[in-house]
Amino acid sequence: MAGLFITLEGGEGAGKTTQCRKIKEYYETLGHEVVLTREPGGTPEAEKIRNLLVQRDGGNWTPMAECLLFFAARQMHVETLIKPAIAYGKVVISDRFTDSTVAYQGYGHGFDLSVIRQIETITLNGFCPDLTFLLDIPVENGLRRSLDQKNKAAGLENTEDRFEKMDKSFHEKLRQGFLTIAKENPDRVTVIDASQSADDVFSQIESALKVTNVI
Repeated sequence: MAGLFITLEGGEGAGKTTQCRKIKEYYETLGHEVVLTREPGGTPEAEKIRNLLVQRDGGNWTPMAECLLFFAARQMHVETLIKPAIAYGKVVISDRFTDSTVAYQGYGHGFDLSVIRQIETITLNGFCPDLTFLLDIPVENGLRRSLDQKNKAAGLENTEDRFEKMDKSFHEKLRQGFLTIAKENPDRVTVIDASQSADDVFSQIESALKVTNVI
């Protein structure tokens, strides 16, 4: 039996990590083997690239270089972790995937969307998630949540805040980019109001999972 690939997307502080864990628990109670992963990251090689992309001192990349780094990490992630797990019948849940690159680098930074799609075709050859949940939250609320959570988790100032430190206009374009992606992919992407409590958000996700009945 083939597995399932689910991704969670959204701006900073949307609560993706929490919902990834809840979806993992949901499928485990149904008896499925689950792989929980993230982007950029998921493999030793991709985690090294992550440090270059999300740390505040990771580098001042050109738009093309940044995009290529994301897809280099993603190609390793897909070929060495995601595809083998799906082939084995597991449920793979990823905190971010290609939609984030389109939203952040494309809509947020203004990098040519057609070029991003060309790189996607070359590196992934049409591979995409079965289901995506877009956790949508007003920008100011999300940024506040994200920085608070990272500071608490680290016990001191966290340096994985390169994108949080970008101006509000970037994050507004990012949010609208995600909503555009959802509108263009209604069969794959479900938009969830992430300003609700974590339990209420998961209740909507659970309902959507039951309706799709993919696995």
